[in-house]
Amino acid sequence: MSIPIFAIVLITVALLFEFSNGLHDTANAVATSIATKSLTPVQAITISAVFNLIGALSGTAVAITIVKGFADPMLATPIVIFCALISAISWNVLTAYFGIPSSSSHALIAGLVGAILFKAGLAAINFSTVLHKVILPMLISPMLGFCIALLILIIIYNLLRVNSKPYKVNNFMREIQVLSTAFLSFSHGTNDAQKTMGIITLVLFNYHLIQSVSVPKWVVFACALCMALGTFYGGIKIIKTLSTKVSKLRPASGIAVELSSALILFAGSRLGIPLSTTHAVSGSVMGAGSLRGNNWSVVKNMVVAWVLTIPVCIFLSGIFLKICMLFNFL
Repeated sequence: MSIPIFAIVLITVALLFEFSNGLHDTANAVATSIATKSLTPVQAITISAVFNLIGALSGTAVAITIVKGFADPMLATPIVIFCALISAISWNVLTAYFGIPSSSSHALIAGLVGAILFKAGLAAINFSTVLHKVILPMLISPMLGFCIALLILIIIYNLLRVNSKPYKVNNFMREIQVLSTAFLSFSHGTNDAQKTMGIITLVLFNYHLIQSVSVPKWVVFACALCMALGTFYGGIKIIKTLSTKVSKLRPASGIAVELSSALILFAGSRLGIPLSTTHAVSGSVMGAGSLRGNNWSVVKNMVVAWVLTIPVCIFLSGIFLKICMLFNFL
């Protein structure tokens, strides 16, 4: 069976998005371990890439939500998917350039919803799914991350009596943080890689290259590999923002951040909820840093980026769709 040229183009662009996702979200998994000096940047990024790969191979529940949760899969035509991907990649590149942590997940989902909205109208969108699996988790996950990270940090302080032998405890915490970094990277892979798996599955389905909306094994592996490669390449500016500008973190704080974020993402993956790693980690950083003080001006810039992501990407995908229609690229 021959594969249409534009299908190959779309799959290639989707994999490039997955690479940019790994590049953009590397900071979320490694920033705290670098900030606490538990790992060097090279060590942290290498561990993150390996466990992102393993995590991405572990399930497809989130991918199925992307495929059929927001609209009829038949409405996600090749040109709709193309516009969604271009808008999400554009937002990723823009925010990465300025070193602002933002959500690749919400950029992609907003791009997909926006393109379908501009093509088929309001009635085509399943707003209940958008509300319960995008909007509410977007609001809840940072707050949940804040509370869980703060609770874990308080427990760690009480159990290990950090103030009695700070140097020995910090060294022990740095060793433990290697494990929490791996867990967070695994959880990140389980959730974020699946969004692109869903997009590629939609491409294959609408070109009648597969008969059902189940995710092919080769799609799972390709997305996992691209995310791992993007992670390995790293996003240094965003790493600096999360590791040094939001809050000053110690090893115990780093563990609290990573465990909190990993638990939230892992739960979301099992429930088929496409969570934002950026939101979970950033909320956790604020929670762990609240005992020592956060840089609220940086936090404000991050929140602005979060709020803008969905409307901007909906608008961008709509513009790209109208341009394609103008030039009869349909």
